[in-house]
Amino acid sequence: MSTIAHARSHAVTHAWRGVLAGIGGGIVFGVLMAMTGMLESVAMLVGADDAIIGGVVHLIIAAAFGLVFGLVMGAYSDKVWTLLGAGVVYGLVLWVVGGLMIMPAWLGMEMFVFDQMAWMSLAGHLLFGIVLAGTMFALSKGDA
Repeated sequence: MSTIAHARSHAVTHAWRGVLAGIGGGIVFGVLMAMTGMLESVAMLVGADDAIIGGVVHLIIAAAFGLVFGLVMGAYSDKVWTLLGAGVVYGLVLWVVGGLMIMPAWLGMEMFVFDQMAWMSLAGHLLFGIVLAGTMFALSKGDA
């Protein structure tokens, strides 16, 4: 196999692992969101107000962010502490950019509001990053 083909094969593997890990993290974060009534807010991103639609939208977003994480961090998938640290940082960045900026702006709300919901969102995004990273590590077990 050529070097380019080998690299492409690794990138595809890392991407798929990222997608699966993102869905795993999204499910865990989604449970927290369901318990706090936040899924309806996510549904508003697509003009709906139903928690099920919000859950589907949330999982699609989680899979996409997992794919990015997999491509960026896939080469470190055998280094658990590196992945977990990156997962925490990634969750924090997603909270600031997505939770405090993009989502409120998209919905016509004020950005950078630090209320109780924002702090629960931070906890959820950090949890997402940790589960994402841990799942990436678990999926890479057995690689030679």
